[in-house]
Amino acid sequence: MSTPAGPPPPIQIPRWIQLVGLPLLLVFAFGFASAAAHTVVIFLVAALIALLLDPIVSTLVQFRVRRGLAVTVVYVTFVAAIVVILIALATVVVGQTKTAANRFNAYFTVDHGRSAQTSADRDVDRLQIWLDHHHLRSVKVEKSGHKLVRRIRQRDVGKYTHRVVDFVEGAAVSIGKGLFDAVLVFVISIYMLLDMRRLGRVIDRRFPPHGGRPLLLRIEHALVSYVRGQALLSLIIGLTAGVGLWLLGVIGALPHANRYALIFGGWVALTEVLPYLGPWIGAVPPAAYALVVHPFSAIWVVLLFLAIHQIEGHIIVPKVMGNALRLHPLLVIFGLLAGTDIGGLPGALIALPLLAAGRAIWEFFSERVVFERWLGGEITVPVDVESASQ
Repeated sequence: MSTPAGPPPPIQIPRWIQLVGLPLLLVFAFGFASAAAHTVVIFLVAALIALLLDPIVSTLVQFRVRRGLAVTVVYVTFVAAIVVILIALATVVVGQTKTAANRFNAYFTVDHGRSAQTSADRDVDRLQIWLDHHHLRSVKVEKSGHKLVRRIRQRDVGKYTHRVVDFVEGAAVSIGKGLFDAVLVFVISIYMLLDMRRLGRVIDRRFPPHGGRPLLLRIEHALVSYVRGQALLSLIIGLTAGVGLWLLGVIGALPHANRYALIFGGWVALTEVLPYLGPWIGAVPPAAYALVVHPFSAIWVVLLFLAIHQIEGHIIVPKVMGNALRLHPLLVIFGLLAGTDIGGLPGALIALPLLAAGRAIWEFFSERVVFERWLGGEITVPVDVESASQ
């Protein structure tokens, strides 16, 4: 009776390749990535999308749906959802920004009543009265407050608010131009997803699983863990922002904000997929609402999201994503910062998924590749030694 063959011996990397080949390979990879950064990012994003959607397609295939039809159904649903979300967000953000800019301009420039005071001047007077009634007469803000309002009025608030509107409209146009790259990413990822099983068989023939999970399956599981961590992170940040805005509405710091806390919290949870920038982009609708309802309330909104941003960037993201990806929090912070420095916002978006995929690849090949030791591996040379009698 023949015994089953065990796993083949590991692949040993000689010392001369470690010393010369690997550094040259790293230099070549870095130079190629720098020269074709845009193309590399597009293919990396396409590969990540294909690997994320492959489990869904494989599930449909198990129900006797042809792979081509399954890919079509998944992508049509995926693209339709993204297009609807982008159009809705662009419309809401641009519209709310215009309304907030007009209201902010009127807050400092439009006079009311016989006193010919602006809303800003009235709020300064109300603040001084509140301080006087609460035994804080020594705090004098009336004179300096009116002086600040005059300075803002003299510097033409409308000019700056129109710049903000132009910036937001330009950003919306840039998003529209970026749709071309998005279409290219989807086309490439479709081809990858259609041939994913074939690629998996090629890799398995060259690097057999030997009873463990195949390489592509490990990468997919790592990316699923990333998605779960990102969903938990979005839930935590969205819930924190929603509760904070609800409290501001309850105590009167932001009038009626408690009615819209659920909507604002959902928006913040959605934008949390953007590392570091998520809380600031999520703060745009609440800040615009505060400027429309009562411009002074925008200060409390900014302070709330400043606190959320600090907690998110230094505590929640490293801890949550570190546990989800099984990486040290310092490595998570390093990956986000390095991705931002190398590729800007796209680099920050793909940094953590690449770390997750990299860890899966490292664990797979660490079981199959062995580096020749530098210490303790000296070659012994026999030396003839004459005896004492001779």
